[in-house]
Amino acid sequence: KQYPTMTTRTLLATIGAAALLVACLAPRAPSPLESSAIVKSPAQARIVRHCARVSAAARAPVAGGAGGLSRRELGLGVLGVGGLLASRGAGAAEVCDDSCEPGVESLPLQTTRSGLKYRDIKVGEGDPPPKAFDVVVHYTLKIETPNGIKPFFNSLEGAGRPLDIRVGTGMVIPGLDEGLATMRKGGVRRLYIPGNLSFPNGVKAKPGTPSVPPNSPIIADVQLIYIPGIDDDLEIVGAGEDEE
Repeated sequence: KQYPTMTTRTLLATIGAAALLVACLAPRAPSPLESSAIVKSPAQARIVRHCARVSAAARAPVAGGAGGLSRRELGLGVLGVGGLLASRGAGAAEVCDDSCEPGVESLPLQTTRSGLKYRDIKVGEGDPPPKAFDVVVHYTLKIETPNGIKPFFNSLEGAGRPLDIRVGTGMVIPGLDEGLATMRKGGVRRLYIPGNLSFPNGVKAKPGTPSVPPNSPIIADVQLIYIPGIDDDLEIVGAGEDEE
């Protein structure tokens, strides 16, 4: 009786999937060995998106100040997926850093019907995400305090994993949802979110970050990295390759 053999590519994909899982669960940046084994096949690309949603629900403030996913969904996500690893390492970088900040206020200001305002720091390419599509993003949320504008959430801190958000479904506050809906891959945008499109229940202070009172206007700097399902072939090394 003959048994199927594992090809070299399948073995490497298995090792890569294990590295994804370790990187997803560990609160740290990936090691060089883990990084070299990550996102090499379409199958791993599918794994990647689930872990990003788990990370987003666990770490990001969401509409109403409550978690975006149920405990059951989080558990299933952790059990079934590996990690979406950061394109940047650990640190306190921001979407719009000191190099881009000086020129932002001189950019054209757009205002939508809802009262949301924004400036495009970098216009991306391709089409905006269709409603209910996932987008992979980094963002920094800030609020004006007596001591100046201070960040209260930054996806680039810690392990710096990008977040996976389903556009147009209320997964995040209305102002951020609306602002993402018209962005394009590779775009960077500053959103000026009015109080009625912000956090209705506010956000509690954490060590080193200010609190956000209910319905307070905030600022969000957003980078749309890519749109899974549309940009996968551009982003995933080895996508579409056949097994040997």
